[in-house]
Amino acid sequence: MTIKLYSKKIIKEWTDYNGHMNVAYYVLIFDTYAAEKLMTDLKMGEHSAKTTGKSTMVVESNITYNQEVKEGDEVDINLVYFDHDKKRLLYKLEMIHKEKKYIASTIETLALYVDLNKRKVAEFEDDKNKLMDSFIDENKKYFIETEIKFLSKLKK
Repeated sequence: MTIKLYSKKIIKEWTDYNGHMNVAYYVLIFDTYAAEKLMTDLKMGEHSAKTTGKSTMVVESNITYNQEVKEGDEVDINLVYFDHDKKRLLYKLEMIHKEKKYIASTIETLALYVDLNKRKVAEFEDDKNKLMDSFIDENKKYFIETEIKFLSKLKK
């Protein structure tokens, strides 16, 4: 089981001449909809960037394209895994075809916490650490730790 973050219908503008969603739009859906919801829930999204000058920046990602999706298909974006250290957070998302229930794609992302005023990596404040730790404690029963490529990059 995983944590559902977002559902989205594939629109014509996201498809290409092969009759399926173009690769660039997988990242768009993962980042713009699901990852932003997760970052907002963890108080590190757009509001945080604008009010505190702190946010996250992706430094590495690994995406798989398992099975195609086409115009009109609906997909669910689920959180498969989440963890963090003092400066980094790591999460993995999956895109599931809503009707047929297959995994269309996955993305694993490593991001840094950044002070936007200095444009430098920063350590998470205590309240952010507590929020993330609480989120992990409440949801770890849903996380799937297998096949996490960037796990060794967390400095715990």
